[in-house]
Amino acid sequence: MKIAFLDKAAHPYLKSALTLAGHEVDELDHLTRPDVLKSLPLYDGLMIRSRLNIDQELLEAVGPDFKFVARWGVGTDHIDLDFAKEKGITVFNSPEGSKHTVAEHTVGMMLMLLNHLGRADRQIRDGGWIRRGNVGTELGSLTVGLIGYGNMGQMTARRLSGFGCRVITHDKFRKNYGDEYAEAVSLEELQREADVVSLHIFLEGNHYYVNNDWIDAFAKPFYLINTARGLAVNTEHLVAGMESGKVLGAALDVHEYEEMSFVHLDPTQLPAPFQYLRDSENTVLTPHIAGWSAEAEEGHAKTLFGKIMGAFGSVT
Repeated sequence: MKIAFLDKAAHPYLKSALTLAGHEVDELDHLTRPDVLKSLPLYDGLMIRSRLNIDQELLEAVGPDFKFVARWGVGTDHIDLDFAKEKGITVFNSPEGSKHTVAEHTVGMMLMLLNHLGRADRQIRDGGWIRRGNVGTELGSLTVGLIGYGNMGQMTARRLSGFGCRVITHDKFRKNYGDEYAEAVSLEELQREADVVSLHIFLEGNHYYVNNDWIDAFAKPFYLINTARGLAVNTEHLVAGMESGKVLGAALDVHEYEEMSFVHLDPTQLPAPFQYLRDSENTVLTPHIAGWSAEAEEGHAKTLFGKIMGAFGSVT
């Protein structure tokens, strides 16, 4: 097969392994979208991260023998999955590649919130020395609710098992998914019992999953962690929950306003809810890096190679 790499972010393992298996790989990350559209009829598959939207226009530009889109990473919200299915194009992604680093980042954010680590660090840097005001809460005394129990949720539950906390999970897309690390429960039970809630869901079908009604349904104040997708959380509603005291704190690696805030970096154009999060002492914010580590980059490469070879094999 002839495969186009449209992003330069791929770990070298993927190109090397595909080439050794007899496939031809071209790196087209330097091409503009119009030039990519002209080139696609020459290829049987493509690898993409997030540089281009894989929309109907792009998928219509491929040749009649085009086989797959390999998404380096997790989210597929920039890929027209319905149109790809209609055309018989397989779409791969690689959540298995970053499941460990996302889980570690998630637990790290929990610990930062519960022990006020970010706030205490900033205070000392500013000349403060506040001890009583930064008394923490032990994770082992709490109930942690995981929304979504796929690769990321499962690995997070495994890491939480050593802290002694109760871990419950709700996944509306799975059946019989509870295990030794997390107890499967209804959403209503999770909202009744959880002290900390961590999101591990795709954006598809979950746009603004966290909203006023969802927050108000919790029986007690809770902390929110989001390492999933930014648009799964309505930021304005999250801020309202924090102002009311229903949300005790939020740790966000992904953000509703990512394009605005992390591409343009103009504080004067930031929406007021995000400015509130930036100014709050009860937030931990990171720039969509939960899935990034040296190990994860190679993990994504190996995962995609395995899926491509499993579906289409080597050149004979």
